[in-house]
Amino acid sequence: MASTSEDEALVQVDLTTWSLDQLFGMKHTVEQECAVLKESQQALQDCKEKFVASKEALDAIQPNWENREVLVPLTSSLYVNGRIKDPNNVLLNIGAGYYIEKNLDESKEYLEKRIVYVQEQIEKVKKVRLHKDMFIDAIVGVLEMKKKAASNQS
Repeated sequence: MASTSEDEALVQVDLTTWSLDQLFGMKHTVEQECAVLKESQQALQDCKEKFVASKEALDAIQPNWENREVLVPLTSSLYVNGRIKDPNNVLLNIGAGYYIEKNLDESKEYLEKRIVYVQEQIEKVKKVRLHKDMFIDAIVGVLEMKKKAASNQS
């Protein structure tokens, strides 16, 4: 018997009643799902790292930085000189090409909330991956059992 979790509902599946083709098919399907989950987890991790880097940059800003010269990135490899007009206010990219202006403390709070939220999503994906990995292990166990039983019969 193997269990899988989907939206917190527990489903019992008796894998021993499945044919080899069904087991191989399910194993392949779940492995594909795991690959997608791994990619999603990495994308979330990358997102979290950007939020952390942004928060660290905000933590470095000093109140006396008014008119301080900085390099402003236009692309990942192209910068122009700029000056900080108001070190207490920043524009935050909130996605889909939208920006909001917030003071330094509100910006740090916003980023901290995003970091916590993304970490929660990472943990959820990890949990689902763990359940799917356990399901794959159960399928492999039944496949090995069936192969052994078939070789004992011949």
